[in-house]
Amino acid sequence: MSTDKKISIDIQNVTKRFGAFTALNGVSLDIRDNEFFTLLGPSGCGKTTLLRLIAGFEEVTDGAIHLYGQNIADLLPNERPINTVFQQYALFPHMNVTDNVMFGLLRLGQDTSKAKARVLEVLELVRLSDFADRMPGQLSGGQQQRVALARALAPSPKVLLLDEPLSALDLKLRQAVRLELQQIQVQTGITFIFVTHDQEEALTMSDRIAVLEGGRVQQVGSAREIYEAPENKFVADFIGETNLIDVTVSNVEKGKGSCVLPGGAQIICSAAEGALVGSGHLSLRPERIKITASGKGMLEGKAVRHIYLGTDLHIEVSLTSGSHVTVRMQNSTQIKIPNVGQSVGLDFEASSARLLVD
Repeated sequence: MSTDKKISIDIQNVTKRFGAFTALNGVSLDIRDNEFFTLLGPSGCGKTTLLRLIAGFEEVTDGAIHLYGQNIADLLPNERPINTVFQQYALFPHMNVTDNVMFGLLRLGQDTSKAKARVLEVLELVRLSDFADRMPGQLSGGQQQRVALARALAPSPKVLLLDEPLSALDLKLRQAVRLELQQIQVQTGITFIFVTHDQEEALTMSDRIAVLEGGRVQQVGSAREIYEAPENKFVADFIGETNLIDVTVSNVEKGKGSCVLPGGAQIICSAAEGALVGSGHLSLRPERIKITASGKGMLEGKAVRHIYLGTDLHIEVSLTSGSHVTVRMQNSTQIKIPNVGQSVGLDFEASSARLLVD
């Protein structure tokens, strides 16, 4: 995505306190116009609180939020050109799909004939034109989710907030709806701000991701940037799977770190900003490691466990230093799997490793 797009939401040093508890601490983010932006983090990290501040359901304690340059602190939720799709879809059970979607338009004072025309447009967008007369109780979970999305899209908001809207769906349905949401965002050109704790959802759908923990932003970037170049141990461990390997850092210069691995091998790899000389941690993704003959690798150990995952196979290796490393390989009849208890070497390219900040 081009970085010259105008800013949709400008969050400036926002803090939110609930009594003595600080839910958000000095959060600053620029969310671009027409962007699919995801707030990702574990439960309690502050992502839903931030969404509620943008929507106007909570008041900012300190800092400011601007929508297309306008400070929205004094605007009530219904005065903001923002709509929200919640985890619970909250459809009116006594209204059919058309009336559910049209309800908000009529509340805004839109003419009935125009409202009906707009409902037809958004139902086609979410592929529910044939379900216009159905009642919510006659719909599947995925269809109800799309009705809630259509209702939120109907007034043509500038920003759409989505608070874990897929969490109630089963895995197969979630995967299908992810693609639909992504396509709808592109078609409408509306800024989507999506909240999730699911790393796979964030990686597959987002233009950019903000990783939150403890009420603070840990890192912002594209899915590839976050995965390939995590800034600290939390981000590396939370996004996907990684091995955190203790190393001794002899030098850090110009984004590169010189590291001594357990067993004495030395590598030069990329280093996160703020990485220091001394004891450190290396992030190494399981799929970037190859098992080789004992004595031939950068690391040495013994295979202690096989984990069968269908398409993939995980091999857990106990290093001679005492720590454990997971190797991920694609399941194939062509691969040679080490026996449990067998001594192995582990090899990887230095460019696959990342020196982290604690």
